Amino acid sequence: MYQAVRARLRALVCKVRTARRDSGMVTSEYAMGIVAAVAFSVVLYKVVTSGPVSAALRNIVQQALDGRM
Repeated sequence: MYQAVRARLRALVCKVRTARRDSGMVTSEYAMGIVAAVAFSVVLYKVVTSGPVSAALRNIVQQALDGRM
């Protein structure tokens, strides 16, 4: 019984140690994530500030402020 419990605990501890080694992102993955987020932000900014989308958003806000739906 004691050996079975000890083997089980050893297996759990080894699993925790390997999980710690593989957890999280490395610096290059953070850098790629930041580049992707900035690229997405630029595209979203360009879409939102374009003429038709800007006018549509302005109309939605104006209708909300006027109380019309």
